[in-house]
Amino acid sequence: MAQHGERVVPKNEMNRFMMDCLCKVGAEESHAKQLAEVLIEGDYRGHFSHGLNRLDMYVHDFEKHLCRPSGEPIILKEKAGTAWVDGNNLLGPVVGNFCIDLAIKKAKEAGVGWVVAKGSNHFGIAGWYSMRALKEGMMGLSFTNTSPIMFPTRAAKAALGTNPLSLAAPGNGCDSFVLDMATTTVAVGKIEIAARKEMKVPESWGVSEGGATSTDPEKILRGGGLLPVGGAELSGGYKGYGMAALVEIFCGILGGAKWGPNVRKWMSASEDANLGQCFIAVDPEAFAPGFTDRMQELMDTLRSLPEAEVGNSVEVAGDVERRHTVLCDRLGGIPYHPNQIKFANDLAERLGVEKPRILSEL
Repeated sequence: MAQHGERVVPKNEMNRFMMDCLCKVGAEESHAKQLAEVLIEGDYRGHFSHGLNRLDMYVHDFEKHLCRPSGEPIILKEKAGTAWVDGNNLLGPVVGNFCIDLAIKKAKEAGVGWVVAKGSNHFGIAGWYSMRALKEGMMGLSFTNTSPIMFPTRAAKAALGTNPLSLAAPGNGCDSFVLDMATTTVAVGKIEIAARKEMKVPESWGVSEGGATSTDPEKILRGGGLLPVGGAELSGGYKGYGMAALVEIFCGILGGAKWGPNVRKWMSASEDANLGQCFIAVDPEAFAPGFTDRMQELMDTLRSLPEAEVGNSVEVAGDVERRHTVLCDRLGGIPYHPNQIKFANDLAERLGVEKPRILSEL
């Protein structure tokens, strides 16, 4: 739901602004375009933690020569349904698009395509890649490891990242199931957004330095860390910790990339990220016939369950994001908090590019 005071920026205008910023610091135009598309899709779907909020991180990596501005990923090893890719320290979306497209190609031939990359960087929302497979009528899965910022159960030091995962599965018509989640209670970007809006966060989100629960986003970001899905051990946090380790195995371990506490610290400028990422495409037609009909029945069944609270109907993964895209289409653009626009304007001034044009104020 849009909030009073938010500024609406058309998608094409935000695309122009992001590409101007990225090209100004040396990104090849085609690479800048791929990154801008992913960031805008994040905001369009309501994942503001992974859209405009992330732009300065990519700019920073180019300015510090931590990410190559041009080039292509390389296939190091390949079989009928699998591939191992070197991302060559390129932008995460450049690596991710290459890998999921390769997985889709293999799935069309072998039923399943499984591609793992090393040498990658932050790739935006994981759902972008799973939905890329969805557009081909396939199930798509994507995983990435990230900088260590999770405080696992019984630990007083961050050892794993938010390690997000995504699964997209087609139903009938335009309906689909799109799960896109961190294995921490929330992504670190949501803590950053709260800090930018000068808001407190729920107790289950993170801890201050030393592991004490905190509602202060600044304390969480400055020496603290995030809690796994489930929070503390008694509330099931060990399950989120286990899921994060699963992603680590699929990505850092299987891909021969950095893993766990060996990944560079968040926003560090000391070394290449060398993230590991995993992309899977599955052709449902390689299995039992009638997949989309059963998938649709599952989603319809879940949505028709009795409400726990009046007015809060049961939804499935992707419904909230779909509503946000409808809102954006109605507004003619993406609604941003004033502090997010200030951030964009400050970045524009620093880089000497044109500020994003505001369509309207709510």
